[in-house]
Amino acid sequence: MPAVTVQQPLSLPVVHVDEVTPAHYRGVARVVEAIKTFEGEGFPVRRPFPGVERAAVDPFILLDQMGEVQYAPGEARGAPDHPHRGFETVTYMIDGEFVHRDSTGGGGVIANGDTQWMTAGAGIVHSEMPPERLVRSGGLFHGVQLWVNLPAATKWARPRYQDIAARSVALLRSKDGGALVRVIAGDLAGHAGPGMTYTPITYAHATLLPGARLDVPWRADFNALVYALGGSGSVGADAIPLRSGQLAILGAGDALRVEGAVGQDSRTPTFDVLLLGGRPIGEPVVQYGPFVMNTREEIVQAIADYQAGRMGRIPATHAGAGPR
Repeated sequence: MPAVTVQQPLSLPVVHVDEVTPAHYRGVARVVEAIKTFEGEGFPVRRPFPGVERAAVDPFILLDQMGEVQYAPGEARGAPDHPHRGFETVTYMIDGEFVHRDSTGGGGVIANGDTQWMTAGAGIVHSEMPPERLVRSGGLFHGVQLWVNLPAATKWARPRYQDIAARSVALLRSKDGGALVRVIAGDLAGHAGPGMTYTPITYAHATLLPGARLDVPWRADFNALVYALGGSGSVGADAIPLRSGQLAILGAGDALRVEGAVGQDSRTPTFDVLLLGGRPIGEPVVQYGPFVMNTREEIVQAIADYQAGRMGRIPATHAGAGPR
């Protein structure tokens, strides 16, 4: 499944929980089943949230697992030009390729472990489409899109684009050597991912072999979410079962525990999970499609600004939207 692997994982730094000071492993508050739907021009997604109350996932707004799907020739779909304001979109490609373009002039191809981190801020127009060769020939497509909210103080930040290459993520291993962790953003046990964030978060992708255990320290002021991309295992101090397409919302504590089931099926021989957490913003959220603001009046303004072309167009003709 994952594009980023390591031939000699035992050479990597070890992430583990300090055994000198007793850790409080987080328990599982509940498990949420992702809904299946379609986005853009019709590519399939599994969406664990929204669908739960915002406070449980704050500062995150949306999580979509795109695919995993094997496209036949002519089937590949994307998301044509559309606007955003007030948050950040993070697209992580596990397998396959996407072409990003936006009204700031940012963009490029992300593929096989790459991440694009787009801060919409004051307003941006972008597109995410499969490359022409994927449309022509078909192929594997699997990725994740995460929406990270911005606090009111930074919702009007200037839009920016980060191209995070697969080779730049921080790579760690579990104490038993059976889990590989890729830190995309934030800090995990003193190891920082390359993604620059306005909102304090941790975002990592872990692959666990059958029977492997991953224990990691976790900031007590962050919430904690574990989403299963594929395979099966358990999560939390109480070893609650978790399988592909399910999200575990964890309670309070300063450490996480994830274990891979001993028996995995032949299609998904490992347990792949996203580790997500952040410091809750705790502000009012008013969302209208691709606009995430604090008040209804700001949503009305966002619609007017987009319709007037103040968020720019592709190719880039950004007009510099801002508060008035």
